[in-house]
Amino acid sequence: MITSINDCTTLNNGVKMPWFGLGVYKSQPGEEVETAVRLAIEHGYRSVDTAKLYNNEEGVGKAIRDSGIRREDIFVTTKVWNTDQGFDNTLKAFEASRKRLGMDYVDLYLIHWPGTRLYKETWKALEKLYKDGYVRAIGVSNFNIHHIETLLADCEFVPMVNQVEYHPRLTQTELLAYCKSHNIQFEAWSPLMRGQLLQDETIRRIADAHGKTPAQVILRWDLEHGVVTIPKSVRKERIQENADIFDFTLSSEEVAAIDALNRNERVGPDPDTFDF
Repeated sequence: MITSINDCTTLNNGVKMPWFGLGVYKSQPGEEVETAVRLAIEHGYRSVDTAKLYNNEEGVGKAIRDSGIRREDIFVTTKVWNTDQGFDNTLKAFEASRKRLGMDYVDLYLIHWPGTRLYKETWKALEKLYKDGYVRAIGVSNFNIHHIETLLADCEFVPMVNQVEYHPRLTQTELLAYCKSHNIQFEAWSPLMRGQLLQDETIRRIADAHGKTPAQVILRWDLEHGVVTIPKSVRKERIQENADIFDFTLSSEEVAAIDALNRNERVGPDPDTFDF
């Protein structure tokens, strides 16, 4: 039972990762992202997810340093972008991200997309960074089963996380079951489908029954499925609201009703066709 914003999942290498965090995709560099991260930390968040692509790693790092919270108490994720894939390029890209963050290490480093050519070489670079102690955990993002199978054929370390688009209209049941069976932690990006689900009648009915908002119900649904969730917001009231999901649970019937909303509908690219 996940009952606190401080609760963590334990990754397959023993590292603890918060179940809940702040995503900063499209948060503008500088004051906007710094304020969002600062507000999130003030409201108990201890995980922040960024990426080279987001162009806001510097602001994330500054906000964490300015927060007064110990570095080891904040879980920081960043990602290698498609154009930086390959063994040597990934090592350089990581060092650039680490310097922008202003940190000695990163908690989780992900391959942002599989692409079609270089992700196995990129994974070897992540394994080296992990063995050298620059990252505490390594994983992938937007990988389908066949991408993971390709890695597993000759990897040294099984990915610790797979971060994918996941929401009630894209439940990815086969991929979720596969990752669970291989002890790969599933993590949701765009858990609220960029706001498109907030007027759904089923979700609103469940929200009314619990005295919660539709967003809170969806984020709780993630947790009920054992999925790490990282909703993005830059607004103080939304940052607070998103985190207020630890004082209720959904019944199995409510979870099933939300599951039934699946349409295999994406708001982001298809990992099998998206490349550089």
